Amino acid sequence: MNRAGPVTIGSVTLRNRVMTASGTAGYGTELAGAFDLSQLGAVVVKSLAAFEWAGNAAPRLRPTAAGMLNAVGLQGPGVRYWLDHVLPGLVATEATVVASIWGRTVDEYAEAAGMLAGAPDQVVAVEVNLSCPNVRDHGDVRTTMFAHHPERTAEVIAAVAARAGRPCWAKLSPNTARLADVAGAARDAGAEAVTCVNTLLGLAFDERTRRPALGAGGGGLSGRAIHPVAVRAVHDVAASHPGLPVIGVGGIATAWDAAEFLLAGAVAVQVGTATFADPRAPIAVLRGLADLAIL
Repeated sequence: MNRAGPVTIGSVTLRNRVMTASGTAGYGTELAGAFDLSQLGAVVVKSLAAFEWAGNAAPRLRPTAAGMLNAVGLQGPGVRYWLDHVLPGLVATEATVVASIWGRTVDEYAEAAGMLAGAPDQVVAVEVNLSCPNVRDHGDVRTTMFAHHPERTAEVIAAVAARAGRPCWAKLSPNTARLADVAGAARDAGAEAVTCVNTLLGLAFDERTRRPALGAGGGGLSGRAIHPVAVRAVHDVAASHPGLPVIGVGGIATAWDAAEFLLAGAVAVQVGTATFADPRAPIAVLRGLADLAIL
């Protein structure tokens, strides 16, 4: 099998198995100066709501020994603005696009999905972010949104699948012992694939103030530190649900990191935090996979 060749994920066929990960590469065009975006399997954009959202107070990022903490809080201009003002530039690069959406309620997810129903054909799927760990609402931190609950996950996926006009994938949280159950609920409700995993819950303190280093308090840990956790999550979901396409994400910085996900049962991968250090990381991973003949 050619790990660098085309891959079918549910009803979607991508030119290869490597994508960007939602959140770390903005809306895609930010990386267009680093490499040809059309070479990737897909560009997965930063999560969008049906409305503009200001996100969390600064500071929002904190480097760690092997990754980073973030508490951006899903800042974004909303689906309508993205469709009208951002997506055209991304389509002009000839990239394949996956739109990521989020909401605070089932109805908000459904509204965002419905706004995408008329998107151009280059938007091949909707990835449903069920698990951002740093959204504030009414003064409380919603640590995992819907991703701890199979029943609530199913409600969201069913609503999105009915409105989006294209396949939906469910992005899941590692911060639960029920990950396989949640994945199964997402599949049964209409998700054609699941993406494993979003960030781990984390907290860091500032050396000077002795207070939490991020404006929101805690945040989501990403980068190489979470890679073994993400590989295990992919393995467990793939083993529990044969036939359900699993997309692996978490700590990929090299082709071998990506290959570990494929060996664990993933059909494709997403490269995220590594782009902060090297914007060309996704294309380097793609080229490296082609050289791993042992796969």
